[in-house]
Amino acid sequence: MTTSPLSDSESASSFDRLHAEIRRWIWEQQWAELRDVQNRTISAVLDENADILIAASTAAGKTEAAFLPILTQVADRMERGFSVLYVSPLKALINDQFRRLDQLCERLGVEVVRWHGDASQAAKQRARRNPRGLILITPESIEAMLIRRPNDAKAMLGSLSYIVVDELHAFLNGPRGLHLSSLLRRIDALSSNRARRLGLSATIGDLERAAAWLNPNDPSLVSIVEAAGDSPELRLQIRAYTDPADADDVDGIEDEAKPVALDRIADHLFATLRGSNNLAFAGSRRRVEAVADRLRTRSDLAHVPNEFFPHHGSLSKELREELELRLKQGELPTTAVATTTLELGIDIGSVTSIAQVGAPRSMSSLRQRLGRSGRRSGVPAILRIYAREQLLSKDADPIDRLRLDVVRSVAAVRLLVERFVEAPCADAAVATVVLHQTLSLITQLGGSRAEALYDAICGIGPMSVMTKRDYAELLRGMASPEHRLLEQAPDGTIMLGETGERLVASRDFYAIFSTDQEWRLVFGARSLGTIPISNAVGIGVIVTFAGQRWRIVDVDDRSKVLEVQRHRAGRIPSFESLFIEPVHDRLSATMRTVLASHDLPPYLDKDATALLGEGRGAYAELKLASKSLIASGRDTHVLTWRGTEMNSVLGVAFLAAGLDCSILDVGVTVVDTHPEIVCEILRQLAAKPPDISDIVEFVENLQTEKFDEMVPEPVLRRMWVEGHRRAADGLAELAAGLAGSGAARGPQS
Repeated sequence: MTTSPLSDSESASSFDRLHAEIRRWIWEQQWAELRDVQNRTISAVLDENADILIAASTAAGKTEAAFLPILTQVADRMERGFSVLYVSPLKALINDQFRRLDQLCERLGVEVVRWHGDASQAAKQRARRNPRGLILITPESIEAMLIRRPNDAKAMLGSLSYIVVDELHAFLNGPRGLHLSSLLRRIDALSSNRARRLGLSATIGDLERAAAWLNPNDPSLVSIVEAAGDSPELRLQIRAYTDPADADDVDGIEDEAKPVALDRIADHLFATLRGSNNLAFAGSRRRVEAVADRLRTRSDLAHVPNEFFPHHGSLSKELREELELRLKQGELPTTAVATTTLELGIDIGSVTSIAQVGAPRSMSSLRQRLGRSGRRSGVPAILRIYAREQLLSKDADPIDRLRLDVVRSVAAVRLLVERFVEAPCADAAVATVVLHQTLSLITQLGGSRAEALYDAICGIGPMSVMTKRDYAELLRGMASPEHRLLEQAPDGTIMLGETGERLVASRDFYAIFSTDQEWRLVFGARSLGTIPISNAVGIGVIVTFAGQRWRIVDVDDRSKVLEVQRHRAGRIPSFESLFIEPVHDRLSATMRTVLASHDLPPYLDKDATALLGEGRGAYAELKLASKSLIASGRDTHVLTWRGTEMNSVLGVAFLAAGLDCSILDVGVTVVDTHPEIVCEILRQLAAKPPDISDIVEFVENLQTEKFDEMVPEPVLRRMWVEGHRRAADGLAELAAGLAGSGAARGPQS
């Protein structure tokens, strides 16, 4: 991996090296100069032959940095087949880039075509007959092309000069990233000459990991163009609100008789955001709808036009696009209340401010969101974080006394200032993507042998974590009478089975990702409701729901059902423990630093300042600077100040030791267990840490991805082991430190 410097002579000459028509276009745009990232990328593209990673802030001009020199090189190409493949995670982003590139490409005589489900069929037909220029496409459409029209795919993609991957950070984690990595290898196999790859992103926490994704064959050959850009002035505030201790549903429908924090947050949003364009991120789809409904109600009561609209994946495409267009046009003041759907680079113009309801959990997401504000020269970026806490009784659980939502908000701001972004974590979707790509590649080729399939899919890159033994077991499971996805000819050729043919023929097959999964809690014959889960769970894990504690007694992976029994209520921390979005070690550690500090950040409002003081007071009173265990009634909180991955492994180790527990963001709660017993278990873990291959038997929710129910359970367990091995390797050291710290005394029952 190399970093591309820029000499003075290169800066002066980069503009002159562009195609003459591109230079005229730049003059007509009245650009005063090329930006730093553009100058450096022009040199990297025109002078080198390496893959290129472009890491620059939002609105730094990354798209032009990549395409101005690329178009210079391919403008006069006569060879049949597309010259450039641009891959985006979103159709809307493809449409934006098409509008940005179409006029320039027309002047150069370079064809550009959008290729996704909503794009013009006539344009696609013309491109099939005479493929030239640029193709803008999603991974799912690449998949459909390779399966349904393999001969056309070779003609169109078999002589590419460049592959541009936009929003690269969106592909470094999760099934879509694994999927695209496999698709790019399959595209490479269509040609004798591998296309150069360019990755574009504003938020990358580990450049080496990103380079390895871009070029898994030799990451050292990736040239890095990293440009911080001119960061706008940042104006921020953390505001805190409290929910009543007896509140039944803090995210539900507004109840005038029992107001909750969300009602007062909506009051402030309504008073502050009206009259301008803004984004408000509210987490879950349920909370998005709750906030949008409250804001719409306030508009009706004030007899003013509603400016507040929800945006999430469950809404129709038409409703989402209408809101995106309204934001971009900027003719009417508009605030979108969203989940994560507006994080990526859809062109909605610059917004005045960003609101975050609830403390941030991901620095990558927070930086991506904040990049939407302050994009115009001289205009500040504005961020408001609305932290939510609970009014406490005298015997409140010590976890709640720490005021962790406010503390996490302050910690997130610290990390934002430090420019920290999480590195990609282990991926739980390997087995699902390998199964999916096996079916897809067999369809494309008409059949293949096991060794060739393994080499093509798992031979190199992120899916190489699956061994040949794992893959052989996966193939046997796919061919089993239960699934009938595959069958084998007498000569050893593997072909699609009856079920496999039906699955591949379905339009739902092309997308590898599934929507966020909600697990249903069932008590006897009664359904209690649904919750998202990201942590490992097993029999004996305690969950809090609807104001009560529940012990998991059975897990149905396929149906996504948790069978629970009532557990002794005691004091229930309001601090949630089961989330879709994991927390990184660095964020949890910074929360502890905030609690141990004495500064009063000027960006806190009066209530947030008071609550931070309460949390710090509890931290000092409980002596948590030197102690990691808190006795709370008959339970023991084990504060690791580590992230979701390590806490999950520690929780599973406790389950393996026969203890019921609940996994938190900053540790684990061991239920009905005295601190001395917990200390003894920790000493045992330190002296003889369990083999992760043994404790994985206590993990129940293994089927987390789209096709996991068709993967043999032993393969899923081995993939979980590989994904958590790093945390397991640190378990002994963590346990030793926790056991040696002693226990603080919380409220006793």
